[in-house]
Amino acid sequence: MTKLRAVTWNLLNGGVDDSSEERFHTQTDIVKEIRPDVLALQECTLWDEDDNRRLTAMAGELGLKAVAMLPSRIGDGRNFTALLYRPAQLHLVDWKQRGQGALHHAMIRARLRPLDTPDGSADFNALATHLAFTDGDTRLAEVRGWATDFAGEFPGAPPRSLLLGDLNCARLYDTFDWNLIPRNLHARYRRILPNGHFGDADLRALQVLLASGWQDPESLTQTLRKATVGYYYDNEPQPLCLDHILVHGFTVHAYWTYDTPAARASSDHLPTVLDAEISGTA
Repeated sequence: MTKLRAVTWNLLNGGVDDSSEERFHTQTDIVKEIRPDVLALQECTLWDEDDNRRLTAMAGELGLKAVAMLPSRIGDGRNFTALLYRPAQLHLVDWKQRGQGALHHAMIRARLRPLDTPDGSADFNALATHLAFTDGDTRLAEVRGWATDFAGEFPGAPPRSLLLGDLNCARLYDTFDWNLIPRNLHARYRRILPNGHFGDADLRALQVLLASGWQDPESLTQTLRKATVGYYYDNEPQPLCLDHILVHGFTVHAYWTYDTPAARASSDHLPTVLDAEISGTA
């Protein structure tokens, strides 16, 4: 059996505020304390500066190695999604970009192999992504095919996978109080009815992922985790879980939101943490 810890975290503009890197350094300390084996990061804004200095610095501090850092397709090209792994625990077999030219941000797929199972029987795919913030239709299109394939058997793929990211889609049982969300932001989260009015929360992207075979670790552990957003902005105090780590073929031991004062002060999202186990059998 191989135990591993996976984390996903949206860093809010890369932890950089003008010339200040105070949030970035705090974020590095927080992730170092969590000690992930697989780490997905969203909004690594400006991390391409000085030959990827911030990515290199964080990886070095954490004892991790970068699989890749890819820019968003839409925007000024300075917003990145990154995937890292712990080389003392895992070997990178290969990696590819998925959905290039189709996704708002990016999706990185890495095939990773536990070092204690060198025959490849415990290989798994890790997909790091950041779905579009704009609307449910776009998020639905982004997951169909690009993220659903690895929720079950797929030619040439290992029989287990992780999907890590800011999915910009709430849990199926999150409760929305629309009075807590500015009306000009409702289009991000709600269905648009034929008459142009707002409908219920648009959860189709997550619904399709789960219907395709991905599992929500909360359903496996029967333990609800804390919201990952809703504490940072005074005008948007709606608590929601927009960040997820979905699994296929893993034994899940724990799944939670890392909620501390330091984490709340360093980003508008909180880290999501998964402890899981895999066996060396297909």
